[in-house]
Amino acid sequence: MRVVVQRCSRAEVRINNQVVGRIDRGFMLLVGITDGDTQVEADLLAKKVAQMRIFEDSQGKMNLSLKEVNGAILSISQFTLFADCRKGNRPSFVRAAGPATAEPLYNYFNSILREQYNLSVQTGRFGADMKVDFINDGPVTILLDSTDF
Repeated sequence: MRVVVQRCSRAEVRINNQVVGRIDRGFMLLVGITDGDTQVEADLLAKKVAQMRIFEDSQGKMNLSLKEVNGAILSISQFTLFADCRKGNRPSFVRAAGPATAEPLYNYFNSILREQYNLSVQTGRFGADMKVDFINDGPVTILLDSTDF
């Protein structure tokens, strides 16, 4: 499982020109799931996201968590995080989990952030053609991969 964490000052997702998710200060997450991922990986990465301290304190150091700054999350499912570009110029997505596996695990990941860590989480719609707009604050972008922990 992979999660791209982007600190943002605002973010929104649109489907068919309708805003379906919007946040102010917080994290814009891109969430990719591969075959073999389970709730164990989702729990691990949800904990990392919830406890990540990448907001500046009064001394300008990245020392505050999302909860400490009253931030929110916009979580977007992103199968292309598992693109394989080793051969040719057209990416292969065979490592991305299919919808039957990925959608329930993506929903579980978001529910853990909401229920266990009491975070406000907005989402797009799994499998939809989405337009995402956000302002990366910093810019700060961090890649979390469950195989690294």
